[in-house]
Amino acid sequence: MAATNWVVLLLTHPLEFKTLLQFWLYYEQKRDIKAIQEHPTSGWDRQSMQRCWAFLDLTSRSFAAVIKELEGDLARTICLFYLVLRGLDTVEDDMTIPDAVKQPILRQFHVHTITPGWKFDGCGPNEKDRQLLVEYDVVVEELNRLPAHYREVIVDICYKMENGMADFAHKAASTGSIYLERIEDYDLYCHYVAGLVGEGLSRIFSASGKEAAWIGSQLELSNSMGLLLQKTNIIRDYREDTDDQRFFWPREIWGRYGFEEMKEMYQPGNEQRAQWVQSHMVVDALRHAVDALDYLRFLKNQTVFNFCAIPATMAIATLELCFMNPTMFQRNIKIRKAEAASLIMRSTNPREVGLIFRSYARRIHNKAVPTDPNFLRLSVALSKIEQWFEHNYPSFVRIVEGADGKARAEVDEYDARGRILNAQNARDAALLQKGKVEDLKNGIAQREVKVNGSGNGINGEGEVRREGRGMEETSVKEVAMYLGAAMAVMVLFSGVVIYLVIHLSGETVPGYHPAGAMERISKVIENLGTGVAEGRGEL
Repeated sequence: MAATNWVVLLLTHPLEFKTLLQFWLYYEQKRDIKAIQEHPTSGWDRQSMQRCWAFLDLTSRSFAAVIKELEGDLARTICLFYLVLRGLDTVEDDMTIPDAVKQPILRQFHVHTITPGWKFDGCGPNEKDRQLLVEYDVVVEELNRLPAHYREVIVDICYKMENGMADFAHKAASTGSIYLERIEDYDLYCHYVAGLVGEGLSRIFSASGKEAAWIGSQLELSNSMGLLLQKTNIIRDYREDTDDQRFFWPREIWGRYGFEEMKEMYQPGNEQRAQWVQSHMVVDALRHAVDALDYLRFLKNQTVFNFCAIPATMAIATLELCFMNPTMFQRNIKIRKAEAASLIMRSTNPREVGLIFRSYARRIHNKAVPTDPNFLRLSVALSKIEQWFEHNYPSFVRIVEGADGKARAEVDEYDARGRILNAQNARDAALLQKGKVEDLKNGIAQREVKVNGSGNGINGEGEVRREGRGMEETSVKEVAMYLGAAMAVMVLFSGVVIYLVIHLSGETVPGYHPAGAMERISKVIENLGTGVAEGRGEL
């Protein structure tokens, strides 16, 4: 950025100047593929791979930077994956190639892409990515250097994509129809050109070992991620595609608003109806947003997450820019550099990405008008993003730093939902404590069943059974018997002691007659035993 542009930006958009300055000063490039220590994985020490990296910069408008920062050999693998699909897409998009020539090239592209020395110079002179195919032999050379588990995924995705593209190209050439008729056709086309890219990336992530093995089988979420990005680009590139005779918006959408041709939407006098078509297209793209957010939550590797999250946040920002913006029908538009830099710096974790989606969803809703025929459907699509964020990251739960320096969750008591959550937690704790007490009581009752053999029991369902007050009455009788027996032992012991004392000291006591004393003691003991037996305990 030239110094003059920095000065102009500072004077006209000071906040954007601040954001770009922060990005320039603090955002660190995580990997330099040219560094010597990176050569074993980036392949920069080979001239053929250097040329592939150069083609990536020439052909990719948004993916080149994030691809280069992927860990290890993922960067080189996905660079080659991108170039293979870009070459295939270039053949498919070139309207100057006759269908008879295009069909065999498309349907055999998976073979050509691993055939040493293959290249193609038959694209029109104005095709922007023509040079990639002219020097495609360097891509073939590097692709054949990849480990087999990577190369097999790339070739398989290329095979699936080429047949889908060939079918649509042949249909347009043979029937004379230049439009996609139904939304289902639109979804299928986007699946072939972008959904399969998402599937291939997921399989490569799994094969690398940097993500879980089951990520490669998440076909629906991978497809949705690709469709969100592709549909956003199709909406934004309306004027460019229309001028180049490429029509991707389905007739089922724009035809219901009274248009006979897609070119009519940018003609004077059709502004309002064109905005309703634009709104319908945005609603259709937003139905993939929640799946994309779910997919991002599954990713664990930071560089892989950044690679997927940054294009997703750019997509939702672009949808907001296009929505209710008539300029989109006149020229190609894109988000400002400062906004893009902010999104790159913020797209580091699922929660922050969810916040970004929610923020742009609210901006879209603020621009919506009730007279829009799609107003209700749009509101539902945007509310699903709000619901997703609240479900996964409730706004009334804050992450704060405790006194020990560790992060912990804190519930906002001023929010009614927070009070409800605390009340539920307190109730659950009380029920848990009550359950522990009941378990303790039940355990005691079961032990009493074993001791008494009656009073309580356990029924056939394993539950404790109590019979009236039987347990309490049995306990009182037992206590009385224990006390009576203890008193009897004490009295007998005392009697023995008294007898011994009297007998041993009888010669020194005046008037003492041993025989008479023994007779009296025997009567006392006899009476004592009789009293205890009768339960009186009296002497």
